[in-house]
Amino acid sequence: MKIFLAGNGGGGKLWINRGYFDFFRLVSFYGISKKEKEVVKIYKSFLLDSGAFTFMNNNKSDVNWNKYIEDYASFINEYDIKHFFELDIDPIVGIQEVERLRTKLEHLTNKKCIPVWHKSRGKDYWLKIIKDYEYVAIGGIVTREIKPKDYPFFTWFLNEAKKNNCKVHGLGFTNLKGLEKYKFYSVDSTSWLCGNRFGAAYLFNGKAMIKQKKKEGQRVKTNEVALHNFTEWVKFSKYAERSL
Repeated sequence: MKIFLAGNGGGGKLWINRGYFDFFRLVSFYGISKKEKEVVKIYKSFLLDSGAFTFMNNNKSDVNWNKYIEDYASFINEYDIKHFFELDIDPIVGIQEVERLRTKLEHLTNKKCIPVWHKSRGKDYWLKIIKDYEYVAIGGIVTREIKPKDYPFFTWFLNEAKKNNCKVHGLGFTNLKGLEKYKFYSVDSTSWLCGNRFGAAYLFNGKAMIKQKKKEGQRVKTNEVALHNFTEWVKFSKYAERSL
């Protein structure tokens, strides 16, 4: 399994300034830093997110989506991005408009994107896209559209995709026990940023990640914890690539 590290992380300064790119990286087109634009081809593997999650969180409905898709496609072409997600904004514009924007994106780039299945699309839609695409994603995990009680259904989705030789990415799926149970081709995580946000440190013990919360009244050195967590998650990612 490939675990892509997502999130800003100070515009990538933790690794870009150190010249370290031997890991899987996912970045959102919406707000990608100037520094990171120049190094996208150096990473072990790179995924470009459309920025849909940001729009969903901010409830933006006044965006010129045609212009956004044209800018998105232009970036993909300029930096020769191989793997990129569709603009899955179903609740904002509806599935028909999402499909129209997907078609336009693929026409402008002359490449197939990674469609993002949502619960609202239904099982039949899943069976269709895993036949039409070699790489698809399941969304709605972070927003809890798909709740933990629904996770056992991943087995069916992954098995059906496997029958069609289709790879599946779990968007924002960072349930540590779930990563061992559900055999996604790839997932992405922002959990390594917990040190900055909540003062938590991660430790990779050789097989699993252990999360250590700061004690009450304890202070953490934010920059040092951020670098530590990044390093531990890279170790976990390398383990997952070999063993999960």
